[in-house]
Amino acid sequence: MIRFFLLLTAFFIFSNRINAQDNYRVTADKLRVRATSDQKSRVITTLSQNEKIMVLDASNAKFYKVKLKNGEGWVSKDFLEKVAPAAPASSAPNQTAAPAAASDTAQPTSANADLYRVTADDLRVREQADPKSKIVGYLPKDENVAVIDSSNASFFKIKVTNGEGWVSKEFLVRISPVKTAAEKTTVAASVPQTNTDYTAIIFIAVVALILFTILYFSLKYASGNKFIIGFSVIVILVVGYLCYITFVQQKVVTGTFASSDDVQYKTFIFKSKDSVTVSDAYNDSTFTSKYVIDGDMIKLYDQQNTIMLLIRDDKTLIGEGFTRGTFAKK
Repeated sequence: MIRFFLLLTAFFIFSNRINAQDNYRVTADKLRVRATSDQKSRVITTLSQNEKIMVLDASNAKFYKVKLKNGEGWVSKDFLEKVAPAAPASSAPNQTAAPAAASDTAQPTSANADLYRVTADDLRVREQADPKSKIVGYLPKDENVAVIDSSNASFFKIKVTNGEGWVSKEFLVRISPVKTAAEKTTVAASVPQTNTDYTAIIFIAVVALILFTILYFSLKYASGNKFIIGFSVIVILVVGYLCYITFVQQKVVTGTFASSDDVQYKTFIFKSKDSVTVSDAYNDSTFTSKYVIDGDMIKLYDQQNTIMLLIRDDKTLIGEGFTRGTFAKK
């Protein structure tokens, strides 16, 4: 009786394991794949609609663990539809058929993908391995990217946040083999970090010392001349105000800024002093992020990319890197 119970338990566990490795179809337009089974986890790639994927673990209540070309990841179970069950355990030939079918969809170069570092400023990412091909994005200097195809003589095929692209091999230097998604432990910070700059404070202190010195000598040697004293006070107030609005007062950005250029991020809606809603044209989606203003530069994050906007004036922002373009206030 005990042996029968153990055999029944083992069969139940084994059957659940087999059923977890089924083929599923993506029902969403763009399904995000995350590093862990956490909704706030880092997005490592996206899956297209009707793309078939193998589920490795279906035990989680909200997320499925799936097999990717370069490793594994987690997706929301609400956007997957089962296609066909895995082969039964009793059929030995069919057990090898399912992994073979899955391997047909994987790129042979992905297993040998290497990590490279960008050596040029704003390296252009093109749609094809052609110098005249459409530019789909830019890579900042010292950015790390995964090369998934190095067979071309002039271009490398790379893996980026929104898919794949081609860049000139002359501006990449190899670092090390790419780690699988399961080994990644870093997550995107919610708010960019800025270094405290005390230069403006020191400058204001020196200017204030000079102005008070001028006022002191004006009162002491003006011999009660009201015109000289009044003129000195006016000069001190004007200089102090100009120093305040230039070096002390923090810049504030409000309203909606949009670009007519062919860029990934089309609009930025600044709702409060540290929150902005961004429209992503490549993913056809919007997201809200925290941002900071460092001098004349606005810095915010989209998953693993840093978005930088230069404040030209109250009605114009200039994008840097992937955000290259001019954004005018509506």
